[in-house]
Amino acid sequence: MDVDVDDGVLTWRAVIDLLRRNRDLRLVFLAQVVSFLGDWFADVALLGLVLELTGSPIWASLILVSTMLPVFLVTPLAGPMVDAFDRRKLIIAVSAAQAVAALVLLGVGESRVWLALVARAVIAGLSTFVGPAVQASIPNLVAPVDLTRANTLIGSVWGAMLAVGAAAGGAFTVLFGRSASFVADALTFVVAAGLIALVRRPMHAAREDGAVARRVRPLADTREAFHYASSNRPLALLLCSKAGLGLAGGVVPLLAVFGDEVFDGGDAGIGLLLGARGLGAVIGPMVGQWRLTRRGTAAAASTVPGILFLCGAGAVVYGVGYAAVAAAPSLPLAMAATFVAHLGSGAQWTLSNLGLQVATRDALRGRIFAADFAVLTLTMSTSYLVGGWAAGRFGPRPVTLALALIAGSWGMFYLSVTRAMRRPEAAETPLPT
Repeated sequence: MDVDVDDGVLTWRAVIDLLRRNRDLRLVFLAQVVSFLGDWFADVALLGLVLELTGSPIWASLILVSTMLPVFLVTPLAGPMVDAFDRRKLIIAVSAAQAVAALVLLGVGESRVWLALVARAVIAGLSTFVGPAVQASIPNLVAPVDLTRANTLIGSVWGAMLAVGAAAGGAFTVLFGRSASFVADALTFVVAAGLIALVRRPMHAAREDGAVARRVRPLADTREAFHYASSNRPLALLLCSKAGLGLAGGVVPLLAVFGDEVFDGGDAGIGLLLGARGLGAVIGPMVGQWRLTRRGTAAAASTVPGILFLCGAGAVVYGVGYAAVAAAPSLPLAMAATFVAHLGSGAQWTLSNLGLQVATRDALRGRIFAADFAVLTLTMSTSYLVGGWAAGRFGPRPVTLALALIAGSWGMFYLSVTRAMRRPEAAETPLPT
């Protein structure tokens, strides 16, 4: 499956045109905007609350682990269900359940800190259905000519809402309190479900027998997806891209420690650093698309070399950015360095998603994306726990530097491993389907 794109970047005019022309993509986009906005409202408030109640960096890491580890555990069920059932109905049901779980956060207190982990874990576990369902559906909602731009657009939503939601969430929490942030999060899940309910175009490809649902076999279905990936070298390399960078993911919960304790900024400081992270994640996919298509050839977006190179280069940029965070003497400089770091990770995330979409047929796409998220969350959860423990013992600056070195080293290793597939003779080799 080749992707046809023009040689332009994702300008605001192109964004508006794409959303204007495609009603169903517009609804999915808005649902993602609303849902992510609420999540970051809640996470800023929750991180601040847990740090206040416990005074321990490890608890900030545990909160973020609770957003990651459940994804790995639920994947054997989520991936097959995304491929087996109507993706639109599945997202609606899951969003409703997430709204209920978000309200549980209202019960978190000094003797019930564990409730924060439980509620956040449930929300994250349910998101394992939503993320792969949305990513697997995009090729069915847009024309091939729009696929790269649609991916860049959807890939930027998370970062945009982190930038807006984290910064606004800090201010909202200060003005209205943490409980109001938790209620707002619950309401956003309801609104998101309503928007997805309005999507008309099927979010799945028709099966040969004309049916939508099929029997779910969690273990057998997951094995089928991994067998498919293992026999497809470009796909296997793309699956490794995010997972490897996840080994350095422990720097992310340390942003809360930098914002609250190192720079004495409280919830507002946490929100500003998370906002800088989000802004980088917004612009990173656009920079990645520009770099991928700068040759001016339509085939460039569907070739192996450009995508693999940018995945490795993105990890290197991420490492350089967080090395600067470790040395930053002030909050503004730490924000700038965080922004640079997530330019790299944002480009890597979106372009690896594009590669996974064009390299996988629809019947397996949900499982491939679920597997991608699962392996990523396993490496990130491990990094979160180790990073949180180490920061409590050695301080956030040396630990951040060590994790930054891991990211940079992974990027260089990835570039080395993929070198053969980035040679000139491979330049016009499309990703296989």
